[in-house]
Amino acid sequence: MIKMVRVDHRLLHGQVAFSWTSTLSADCILIADDDTAKNDLKKSAMKLAKPNGVKLVIKTVDKAIESLNEGVTDKYNLFIVVANIESAAKLISGYPEIKQLNLGGTLPSKDKVNISKVISITENERVLLNKMINQGVDINIQMVPSDMKVNVKTLI
Repeated sequence: MIKMVRVDHRLLHGQVAFSWTSTLSADCILIADDDTAKNDLKKSAMKLAKPNGVKLVIKTVDKAIESLNEGVTDKYNLFIVVANIESAAKLISGYPEIKQLNLGGTLPSKDKVNISKVISITENERVLLNKMINQGVDINIQMVPSDMKVNVKTLI
């Protein structure tokens, strides 16, 4: 069962690894990120950051979609983390059963506009977010479980 899908450019770090994992009662974290899946150093760093007793799986976005569709993740309380909005859109397009998306952090850049203090988006990302919202995906911003959710629909 998918407990949460989160966009966080930092992928796995203290806030994600401990706050969200325990709040969600997740027993498996799936990092769906093409770059990390192909980078042994990044994979090693992610393994060091995972909480004890929680399984960590690192796959490309395509392989993550394949695993979800094959049902191999069904036995877990799954917490999925992707690095960016494009990866989230691809994941949701490939596995439309995902109906909620949490935005936890995106990298700022010159071509992005802030929609919150931790979320900056390009025009293309705005289009992707609107497309997902129109497909029935509830998208919110919530850094930590104790923060109030902010509906992205009201910000874009």
